[in-house]
Amino acid sequence: MTSTSGTAWPAAGAPVVTRSVWDDLVGQQRAVDVLARAARAAAAGLRGEPAEGMTHAWLFTGPPGSGRSNAARAFAAALQCADAGCARCDACHTALFGTHADVEVTNTSNLSIGVKEARALVSRAARHPAGGRWQVMIVEDADRLTDQAANALLKAIEEPTPHTVWLLCAPSIEDALPTIRSRCRHVSLRTPPTAAVADVLVRRDQVDPAMATFAARAAQGHIGRAKRLATDEEARLRRHAVLNLPLSLANLSSALESAAALVDAATAEATEITAPLDAQEVEDTRRALGVGQGTRQPPGAAAVLKELAVEQKRRATRSRRDAIDRALVDLASFYRDVLAVQAGAAIELVNDEMREAVTSVARGSTPEATLRCIDAVLAARTAIDANVAPLLAVEAMTVALRAG
Repeated sequence: MTSTSGTAWPAAGAPVVTRSVWDDLVGQQRAVDVLARAARAAAAGLRGEPAEGMTHAWLFTGPPGSGRSNAARAFAAALQCADAGCARCDACHTALFGTHADVEVTNTSNLSIGVKEARALVSRAARHPAGGRWQVMIVEDADRLTDQAANALLKAIEEPTPHTVWLLCAPSIEDALPTIRSRCRHVSLRTPPTAAVADVLVRRDQVDPAMATFAARAAQGHIGRAKRLATDEEARLRRHAVLNLPLSLANLSSALESAAALVDAATAEATEITAPLDAQEVEDTRRALGVGQGTRQPPGAAAVLKELAVEQKRRATRSRRDAIDRALVDLASFYRDVLAVQAGAAIELVNDEMREAVTSVARGSTPEATLRCIDAVLAARTAIDANVAPLLAVEAMTVALRAG
């Protein structure tokens, strides 16, 4: 549950000039200005000077891919840095990579963060910072806190220990409990523009400019998704298959087959991500418990391995849902493009490489029918989020898409 993966920095020796910890916050200048001022104020507070603009609890919100977690990590680095975020010192690098002794980064690969994990965070937050500056607690999935977990954090946020700073991340301000968000300073992030995302891919990841532009446009401002599309051909092929789904709904049978194919592809994608991690975790756990071939299993080992299997199953469910959701977002972008063509809107198509198919669907339908298709895709996302069986939700969607 505790992540040690940080901002995707380039490999050593890459020709990239890093100016500050804020470099990867694409298109977020307003938020950067607020956070940079707060970091300087925090440093002033440590010197016994007035610290106007700094507070002990922050809530970062924004759509997927806007950089909520990057913003929180960058702010943590700036708080730990003697120069308020130079990006060159050890404090900056370790904070960004998630290995700083006084920066705790928590997210979840499961469906929620429970009260047990929340209480562990509260206990950690009470420690005095080893470096003498700040104990920074980053909760990247604050929207996944159960009510009990959120209430466990509330008292620590209401009455923080000295030198403790809470940084919570959620898609929207409504995703945080009112009692928590009312005690946090809110930082709102926006979807970065396509050109800015493409520039980051070229500058930071050495992606070809044409590929970077395609990936940034296709990812609709989601920087992590853009990087994967730019560097992973399999991801591009899976996306292309999803975008061709509207062209394969000739009858009810094909609609159901398309639904199964989408869910199967998402499941395979999720398995590619989780299977190697699961295997490594099992191996590491067995080694730590002293379980090996031909050896007697120590007392309690079976229970530990069973608990690990349960956690891995929860992670697989979350990963599968996330993969399906990414596919549905791509599908919604296709119908968005269809609607744009039908309306004669002078805007960039998300899927410009499929302009011919988009135009064909637009000519054979009406704006009202396209809106119904978009509603069907969004309804499937909502249903899956409410624990409806993914295949059932996607089948209902493809049948509705065929009906138009």
